[in-house]
Amino acid sequence: MQLPVMPPVSPMLAKPVKHIPHGEHSYEPKWDGFRSIIFRDGDEVEIGSRNERPMTRYFPEVVEAVKAHLPRRCVVDGEIVIPDPEQGRLDFEALQQRIHPAASRVRLLSEQTPAHFVAFDLLALDDRDLTAEPFSVRRAALVDALAKAAAPIHLTPATTDKNLAERWFHQFEGAGLDGVIAKPLAEAYVPDKRVMFKVKHERTADCVVAGYRLHKSGPDRIGSLLLGLYNDDGDLASVGVIGAFPLARRQELFDELQPLVTTFDDHPWAWARQEAGSRTPRNAEQSRWSAGKDLSFVPLRPERVVEVRYDHMEGVRFRHTAQFVRWRPDRDPSSCGYAQLEEPVRFDLADILGLK
Repeated sequence: MQLPVMPPVSPMLAKPVKHIPHGEHSYEPKWDGFRSIIFRDGDEVEIGSRNERPMTRYFPEVVEAVKAHLPRRCVVDGEIVIPDPEQGRLDFEALQQRIHPAASRVRLLSEQTPAHFVAFDLLALDDRDLTAEPFSVRRAALVDALAKAAAPIHLTPATTDKNLAERWFHQFEGAGLDGVIAKPLAEAYVPDKRVMFKVKHERTADCVVAGYRLHKSGPDRIGSLLLGLYNDDGDLASVGVIGAFPLARRQELFDELQPLVTTFDDHPWAWARQEAGSRTPRNAEQSRWSAGKDLSFVPLRPERVVEVRYDHMEGVRFRHTAQFVRWRPDRDPSSCGYAQLEEPVRFDLADILGLK
């Protein structure tokens, strides 16, 4: 492979802001998938991830789509996603399952849950390095380069109209998208630097604290708190964790929570008792990038309520780690259910990807 921009390349990043910025920007949907830079030199294709790990072997169908729809020599920044055609939205959980060590499993999943690639920047074309060019030039070149592309390769929608970007921010969440990205039109492509801006959805929820994990710094410090919400059947479902506490606060929390420590026999997640080395709540977060990570936890009586900040849901769980807001001693734990969560207005992903 001989390209003007060679792998590995760390993607250009975005800094979080509260509001969509004014000014000379290109506004785009924020896709909820695996950030990827695709390198193609004829029949040679490499897919690099945000942390520069190669992902080529996990997405053979994307490799074939790249050969069919991208220019013969190019470097394209974008996002690998998996649409759920029945739900009309992105399926991040299915995407996570694609990172599997067995080649036979990879082949099967590539047929059962095929991935798509959404392109949003062009780093190189033929022998031309575009990274020093302003984004306005790179975007125009990307539009031309993908003029004849078809699913599962897509060109992300983009606009310079801030009012339209505001509508996208609210509409597209219903299709599983994550917010809006604002790219300064005059900026070059700067790897691993937060040159762009991202605006994500923020909401709060009152959750039951059902357990904790210890911090790596010591056996008397809290690493994270496990959160639960009651479903319609009255069962406490595992919905996520919070864990960003100052070191001194971690030790204080440990002392505060000791009176609530219980056994799994007296806990709503009794099925999570230590068996075969696993004490992880069903549907709890898993990391396929950190195989063997210890996800055991200490059970607590579900008597404390905490208000947390989250962006959006992935199924019955918070898509990302939630953030601590405040304790809610005024809330009855039994009142902490899914009904309090704000539901985004449904919007069909096919309309965004131009599949209709």
